[in-house]
Amino acid sequence: MAAAGGSSSSAAVTFRTSLKFSPSPHLHPPSQFPKSSTFTPHPISLKCTLRSQNPIPQNAVVSKPSPLQLLKTSSSDRYTKEKSSIIVIGLNVHTAPVEMREKLAIPEAQWPQVIQELCALNHIEEAAVLSTCNRIEIYLVALSQHRAVREVNDWISKLSGVSIPEICKHQILLYNKDATQHLFEVAAGLDSLVLGEGQILSQVKQVVKTGQGVPGFDRKISGLFKQAISVGKRVRTETNISSGSVSVSSAAVELAIMKRSEASFNDARVLVIGAGKMGKLVIKHLVAKGCRKMVVVNRSEEKVNAIREELKDDVEIVFRPLSEMLESAAEADVIFTGTASESLLFSKENVEMLPSDGQRRLFIDISIPRNVDPGVSELENALVYNVDDLREVVDANKEDRQQKAMEARGIIQEELNKFEAWIDSLETVPTIKKFRAYVERIRASELEKCLSKMRGDVSKEQKEAMYALSMGIVNKLLHGPMQHLRCDGKDNNNINEVLENMRALNRMYDLETEISMMEEKIRVKMERAKK
Repeated sequence: MAAAGGSSSSAAVTFRTSLKFSPSPHLHPPSQFPKSSTFTPHPISLKCTLRSQNPIPQNAVVSKPSPLQLLKTSSSDRYTKEKSSIIVIGLNVHTAPVEMREKLAIPEAQWPQVIQELCALNHIEEAAVLSTCNRIEIYLVALSQHRAVREVNDWISKLSGVSIPEICKHQILLYNKDATQHLFEVAAGLDSLVLGEGQILSQVKQVVKTGQGVPGFDRKISGLFKQAISVGKRVRTETNISSGSVSVSSAAVELAIMKRSEASFNDARVLVIGAGKMGKLVIKHLVAKGCRKMVVVNRSEEKVNAIREELKDDVEIVFRPLSEMLESAAEADVIFTGTASESLLFSKENVEMLPSDGQRRLFIDISIPRNVDPGVSELENALVYNVDDLREVVDANKEDRQQKAMEARGIIQEELNKFEAWIDSLETVPTIKKFRAYVERIRASELEKCLSKMRGDVSKEQKEAMYALSMGIVNKLLHGPMQHLRCDGKDNNNINEVLENMRALNRMYDLETEISMMEEKIRVKMERAKK
């Protein structure tokens, strides 16, 4: 710090500082989640000049401003002039091939850590992750749109090893109302490869379940996903869009039938790898298509027994451990894989070694990342299909769902208006709190003055009566303004009036709501950085 001297009329003090929150450079396994984030300085030039009427002596000690004061100084314009935005950024089955999606896939067990890493970035307040076989999408509440997108793209690139230009080539990027509408369409099954797919709604529910209690999965982002769940339920109830064969698992079974010379599984030797959510659905659809016997390979027999108990049909399900996977594959005609394994289960080399009876062994791989080496299709004794190949099945039954999709979009528009109204109404919350605090200070001060003038000649009952009187007056006076700071979301005019009322109160009573909101956002970022 340098002090300027030589003039009695003014003095200048110039200082520079830096402040940056640095996220972890990579994901950690769930068992190794860090207990704290790193707080790392980064050189951002911030220059302030302090002027006074008296010169500051050369040996004077000037106290340094706190980190919060510095961040407020550097960020006030950005935070108060730019409203927080809802953003969705990622890839899905419509924009990126399976080869790209599997590189960016994030296991469910790592979603909480991802949320915390994303919220450690400078311009992200809240976050959520939706990673399935058809999509990897990150939902954000961001302080700055373009800065947040840049930070997330850099984070994704470092995590996946894919260059930013390549990510952007296949990326979806939507803001605010468009981002909200996109999630509602996802939850309703309108954005799925299989129109009306039912499984995606349970995956959206899992986002909320996984995010509970995670710092960064806060009011706006959790409200967004909870509203999406309501949309998904309502669409399925009122349109029947999910009736019939509409899941990835069912489409996989249909595809296997299409690719086999036989029209059923009556005589097929079927192997299912994995008894999780996807595997369980495959088994159910196989049974519905007439398959009465199958082998299921899984880590443990517990899940297989649960499936047996649930079906309670005349179906023979034979359990085999993972150690017998190749042996089981050698005895199978059709193999379904749907596991969360991050490495290949079937390589080209070990499939080539499997015995052949002249028929090409059929692999239906609906895993992300893929379980079967795509090079298997180059062999004479095997064929492999992945989730992107399900389009052939989807196109066959898509037409009769289009009318239901149109009905669903009408429902989505209604729910979108409700959510937008709720988001807008949140802007009034700081004003309500500040206005209540302002009035309460006046009430308490005036009551104290009154009691002091009475010089203690007041009984406990009289004090309680005076307190009740002051509170009653305040509450009645506040009732009108408070009603005009709330909206029911039924129409845009109501919302606009509420926001104008909020701005009017801010001006009349100098509540500085925008500044208080900015301070709160900065404080949250700093607290997260220290944890």
